[in-house]
Amino acid sequence: MHHALTANEDLRLTAWSHARSFAVPTSMIESVAARRAVGDWAGACAAARVDVDLDLKTAGRARGEQFVARLRDDLRHLAPDLLRWHFPRIAPDGLLRSGITATLARYGPGGVHLVARTPPSWAGAGQRISLALWDPDRPRDGAGRHPHPRPDRRFRFDLHRHLWDARRAGELRERGGWPTMSEPDAPGPAASGPAAPGAVTSGATATGALVVEPDAAEVLALVDGCAVDRWADEAALLLRADGSEGRAVTVRLTSRHRLVLRLDDAREPRLTGESRRDRSRVRAVLPDAATWVPPDVELLRAGLIELDRLHPLVAAALRPGHGPPGAPRSPDAPRGSRLVDCRGAAHRIAVVDGVLVPLDHDPVELRREELLVALGGPGLPCLRAIDEVHRAPESLVDVRARLDHGDAAGALDVVEGLLGPEAVLRQGVLRDELDAAARGRIAHGLFRAGLGGRRTPFPWNWENRRGVAPRLRRSAHRIPLHH
Repeated sequence: MHHALTANEDLRLTAWSHARSFAVPTSMIESVAARRAVGDWAGACAAARVDVDLDLKTAGRARGEQFVARLRDDLRHLAPDLLRWHFPRIAPDGLLRSGITATLARYGPGGVHLVARTPPSWAGAGQRISLALWDPDRPRDGAGRHPHPRPDRRFRFDLHRHLWDARRAGELRERGGWPTMSEPDAPGPAASGPAAPGAVTSGATATGALVVEPDAAEVLALVDGCAVDRWADEAALLLRADGSEGRAVTVRLTSRHRLVLRLDDAREPRLTGESRRDRSRVRAVLPDAATWVPPDVELLRAGLIELDRLHPLVAAALRPGHGPPGAPRSPDAPRGSRLVDCRGAAHRIAVVDGVLVPLDHDPVELRREELLVALGGPGLPCLRAIDEVHRAPESLVDVRARLDHGDAAGALDVVEGLLGPEAVLRQGVLRDELDAAARGRIAHGLFRAGLGGRRTPFPWNWENRRGVAPRLRRSAHRIPLHH
């Protein structure tokens, strides 16, 4: 179950916990694994709701067979569910960050990028990701109406292939600062995990002591969840990969707070504050994946998630030898009738011919009670129970969360568990949620076809007299998980 938010709880971690519960369901992980096992990378992408916007034959004619061989090898080892697991998200619901382009792999200096894109917020229903090729010489080719087709320097997965490449998923433990565990039953994070590097001014790195200037220390004290002890090594990796002659890297903490990490002295890398004049310079930016402690590590430290709820590749990386996890599933569909306390007697309600009905009241009594309700009187407890299930079911929060994360099949499983597989939904909030999700998929289809835009009118819901545009644009007003 989703961990409840309390007044003293970190909103960012709560959002990640919410995403871990609903964003990558067990059924998706199992489907992707089955397709990858037989070499069907395209089928694995389809199972993970990842659209493939590239053609290997066209790429081969344009760039040669050697390039296609490297690209095909990466695609065969792509774990699209793992990419979805680690993709940047926003609070408070942990939805995918919209309208970004992230590099997964680069083929040669200044060469073609394999990128993953998310649609803009107005077309974000379904929470889909797309794979494409980006050529710096032709930056708009194949991007359609995407608002930011150029790869974002903050979200680089080419330097963190363990976030999507199944061959290197085990690197998460070292890159995430998780302690090495020699045995599967080694102590948990509370006993052996390092202290969270929140308000610190220095940390031990492989290259020596990290010296923090006073102006930078004040900023660091405001930010929790930074992987400070990895910054020097990650900055060196970034500069080496880019072939940069500079020795300084910008570390972006929030939209207003940045630091400069200088590697002039290999023994004592230094952190200094960044002035407004410094911001005008073109400098390498430390990717978010290197700036912050991985959210799974933070969730384990905080006790907000169990190892069995993690993605199998993530769990195996953090605890070698750990078996496949059993993530939460939708409840099984109920069997038989349910009991309701109706005026001192136990009455039954059940699905009959696709409709949830009371079984212990005759039709004449039901018509009389319905008329009484229409005139403003109290209804039978059996009728009130049926109305509550339709209009405010106990699992409506789970249904909405699954729809928000694009898991329509999981949402329908929950609905069937409440009302039965042949149930017919009446008017109410639950039906509104399902209708809005269907209209959202239409909006995404318009974006994919190049027919939509920010001002695209959404269909009006004549049944409940309201438009669905505000519901679909809600993510535009959310905040990023890492500021």
